[in-house]
Amino acid sequence: MKNWKIGVLGGGKMGVGIAQLFAMKGYFVKIVLVGNDKERGDSRPNMESNLNVLAENGVIDAAVIPQVLDRVSYTEDMAEVAGFADIIFECIVEKLEVKQSYFQTLDQLCPTHVVLASNTSAISITQIAQLSLHKERIIGTHYWNPAYLMPLVEVIKTEHVSQETVDRTFEILRDGGKHPVLVQKDVPGFLANRLQHALFREAISIVEKGIATPQDVDEAIKYGFGMRVGISAPFEVMDMGGLDLTYNIHSYLFPHIEDTHEAQKLLCDHIAKGELGFKTGGHGFVERTPEEMASANKNLIVQLIKVAKALDRL
Repeated sequence: MKNWKIGVLGGGKMGVGIAQLFAMKGYFVKIVLVGNDKERGDSRPNMESNLNVLAENGVIDAAVIPQVLDRVSYTEDMAEVAGFADIIFECIVEKLEVKQSYFQTLDQLCPTHVVLASNTSAISITQIAQLSLHKERIIGTHYWNPAYLMPLVEVIKTEHVSQETVDRTFEILRDGGKHPVLVQKDVPGFLANRLQHALFREAISIVEKGIATPQDVDEAIKYGFGMRVGISAPFEVMDMGGLDLTYNIHSYLFPHIEDTHEAQKLLCDHIAKGELGFKTGGHGFVERTPEEMASANKNLIVQLIKVAKALDRL
């Protein structure tokens, strides 16, 4: 492992999570505070809270928390990070023009060996790099929330990225304890979000057609194939069961699977009524009390820790 120096652009949830995971591995990290990061003033407190939860659940020793926090420094000066980092992970607002502007500035400030990586979950990396000169060092690194727990990072190639940048990014991520996978084409949704939202589309369709309630859809996944997916995923399952069986099922089932190319009416109806889920008091597909929402948020982290321990992915 090399002594990588890590830069993070943005001190929100994802930026803090990425900074935390590298600091936990012993690397020094600088976070560039942008937008309203400084006014919120919650980057370090949020990281400390994350670390406390990990300590409470036996992932780390509470005694190391001050050391981890001290490996992370904060600045508003991009030039300071440009002269420090081997790689800079961008975690700012999901607006193409804003990202293009920041990448153009970083490209001008950073030595050419510095990798510039975007954590966008939706925007084309090729478009983000459009205004920059050194497009060969710009790449996508899509982390999954919480970044300090979820092993996966999707590494997205652009039309211009160099193999050297791809190799260097993989090396840094693996040294940071992540599990990178290569997305060879810069397409909408990259890899995992395409899979996830295909599932969401069918889940909404099942409820719209009165086949099952939202609660039972969730239960069917949690207590059914969802338990298996982390161990044996689609291509393993198909090979295990036999491709002839897969063919027979697909030939019968696919005509009945949802194939809409637009957001579905049930989703749009909830939005029109101002029912956005947790952010609107628990009014969404399912009505939830404040206690149920708080429990769900806490349970997500605790159960992810248990799963990661069981699968040896921490």
